[in-house]
Amino acid sequence: MKHSLQLKLGQHLTLTPQLQQSIRLLQLSTLELNQELEQMLQDNPLLEREDENEDEVSLAAAEAPVHTAEAEAQSTEAPQPESSESDPVTSLDDSDWNDYSAAGSNDEDSDYEQGSVSGSTLREHLLNQLIVSPLTLRDRTLVAALIDDLDEAGFLTQPLEDITASLQAEIEELEPQEVETALKHLQNMDPTGVGARNLAECLTLQLRALSPDTPARDAAMRLTAHYLDLLAARDVGKLKKMLGIDDPALRAARALILSLNPRPGAAFGADETHYVIPDVYIRKIKGMWIASLNADAMPRLRVNRVYADILARHRENGGSQLASQLQEARWLIKNVQQRFDTILRVSQAIVDRQKQFFEHGDVAMRPLVLREIADTVELHESTISRVTTQKFMMTPRGLYELKYFFGSHVATDSGGACSSTAIRALIKQLIAAESGKKPLSDGQLADVLGQQGIVVARRTVAKYRELLQIPPANMRRAL
Repeated sequence: MKHSLQLKLGQHLTLTPQLQQSIRLLQLSTLELNQELEQMLQDNPLLEREDENEDEVSLAAAEAPVHTAEAEAQSTEAPQPESSESDPVTSLDDSDWNDYSAAGSNDEDSDYEQGSVSGSTLREHLLNQLIVSPLTLRDRTLVAALIDDLDEAGFLTQPLEDITASLQAEIEELEPQEVETALKHLQNMDPTGVGARNLAECLTLQLRALSPDTPARDAAMRLTAHYLDLLAARDVGKLKKMLGIDDPALRAARALILSLNPRPGAAFGADETHYVIPDVYIRKIKGMWIASLNADAMPRLRVNRVYADILARHRENGGSQLASQLQEARWLIKNVQQRFDTILRVSQAIVDRQKQFFEHGDVAMRPLVLREIADTVELHESTISRVTTQKFMMTPRGLYELKYFFGSHVATDSGGACSSTAIRALIKQLIAAESGKKPLSDGQLADVLGQQGIVVARRTVAKYRELLQIPPANMRRAL
């Protein structure tokens, strides 16, 4: 085989590091952008925030304490705490439960509020009650094992037989009746309903804790214990026959059940609140809807003048690393500014096409696709997709993600198009105005929309209704 060399010419696109950084910053949310910038501020000494105090170091040095000979003498003469051999020794049984005490319970400065849910998990809340209970150590151990098997809602996740079998390998001569007794102790703890094995038992425990003279209590207990599935299906006729009660009594029992908590342990969850910082504000100025950037969301960056001057004076002596960091700092500042400029342009283009939404709400939302905005601002569709993801707009009607204003369309009799957002708003309005005795089915909703000139199939109505988290007609029927 003969070897030969060939020369070919071709063209291909290559993303420069500056362009790659610009694309990455564009798709970040405001929170992610701030995290990215904090890391870059730590890595690059030539980059700093404009609002930083340049005299911070000197001020900290001026306020530093002066160590005098007198102060040192006083520190050496300070009395030291003496250890006492006569301190009481905690008994073995009590020490086994020290790990279950609330964090910081020995801190004299802590302000613990009895019954406070904030900062406490369900497990900690139950174990704190268990510590002060008059149970034996064996019973405490069994109840603690059951507490460890609770889920976030407060339900027992494993069958009692499986829990008993696993505990028999650790506790000698354990009888199933002991575990059942431990479950009763757990179910008598706060919150009421904790330790239930299913929803029916959870609701029954809460009803049992009410006063016996509570109206509709007995009917509600029978309903939750045996006919909860019929209540979910709104089978009014069968419920009245099974319970032997009339319509007012059934409505009273249902209202009492609805007042109960189906997830008693949810209040002790450690869910964090996520705050959203709007990137853009929308205001109506002189009859025009105008988009403006949120100044609080825009980081103010600059090149450190001290390092830049040093690099300029000693450029001939090398400093290639500082020169590279200087270029990176300039690129970052430019790309951050370009990111917010692009967000503003896209937001204003969206506002110009959705004026009716800001005037009249969701029912006036018009169909909009990424291509339409891309052609207006002369950017690629992928760029518009990045700009509208996790970017938020504060409007007089509330806070919306930019993607909210895009949606598919449905044809109308007049040959136009109606936004899917507007159709969902109409469906929500129709259901809100319906009669509780005769709720509208999906087919009837489609007919009503058709009378308004919006051609939509029944299955499409069902899909939009499910997106709105609205139950079907049989589930909306009033008792």
